[in-house]
Amino acid sequence: MCTGARFNDNAGNMYFGRNLDWSVGYGEKIVVVPRGYKYKSAFLGEITKSPAIIGMGIVVENTPLYFDCANEDGLAIAGLNFPGYAKYETEAVDEKNNVVAYEFPLWVVLNFSSVDEAKKALKDVAIVAKPINEQFPVSELHWIIGDAKGSIVVEYTERGMEIFENDVDILTNQPGFGWHKENLRNYMNLFPQTPKEIKWEKAKLTAFGPGSLMQGLPGDYYSPSRFIRAAYLNTHYPVKTSEEENVSRLFHTLTGVAMIDGAAAMLDGQFEKTIYTGGYSTATQTYYYNTYEDPAIKSVSLKDCELDSKELIIK
Repeated sequence: MCTGARFNDNAGNMYFGRNLDWSVGYGEKIVVVPRGYKYKSAFLGEITKSPAIIGMGIVVENTPLYFDCANEDGLAIAGLNFPGYAKYETEAVDEKNNVVAYEFPLWVVLNFSSVDEAKKALKDVAIVAKPINEQFPVSELHWIIGDAKGSIVVEYTERGMEIFENDVDILTNQPGFGWHKENLRNYMNLFPQTPKEIKWEKAKLTAFGPGSLMQGLPGDYYSPSRFIRAAYLNTHYPVKTSEEENVSRLFHTLTGVAMIDGAAAMLDGQFEKTIYTGGYSTATQTYYYNTYEDPAIKSVSLKDCELDSKELIIK
């Protein structure tokens, strides 16, 4: 399972991040696509001109398979598990731009500079269930795409391509985003303030302390609960100014929904945990990350990479 979040600082710079939750890692590393990299899409031919891209993923057959990534123009995307709901095309669809599921994050940030551009193009896209090879089966995902103006959620289901405006800037896993957004209405009673003294007849009642009006905020790791908790934390976190404050905000928010080993087992008996937390700052074009084993936050900046190279850069 996973959680994604997006917000802006006081100057309008976007911070975009996610938790990757699973039982084991994939050998993921920071992968930088330089401007000179040539990518051959499964259906759309060779893409020879692109912005610089940075994110977390693996490289298979010289193709970056990104879990999340962002380009130097400030457009970011993260794929989150969506089993039982995602339903891709089994083969290419006539009169559509066909994109295979494994290349979808890369395709988005290669081709677009903003959410508006991506949203317009996605109406003519079919996502196809074609694996890159036999070792890596097709993952059932949905995606959060963000820029400085906001975010959308992209789901490809039995109803085809669906695009949702994401005014809470949060995404978790199944069920669909529309259900999660509707479920927020069950938690309209939540507030960060401490209530004033009230009277029950002669009795005067006061709160024990801060957090009284947070009662009812889910604390478990279930996907609907993480959506509510992340939305609450992201909505009420004070807007910050500096890079350090905003990176801290991103990691504290995502830590609030991070999974701890031994707490939630999958059907195979393995326990999910937050393998890594990662995120991108458009203010400094820097990708920040930490792992379950090493909570110290590390970073890689596009500004420190050879962006006119033709070869992938793996950190």
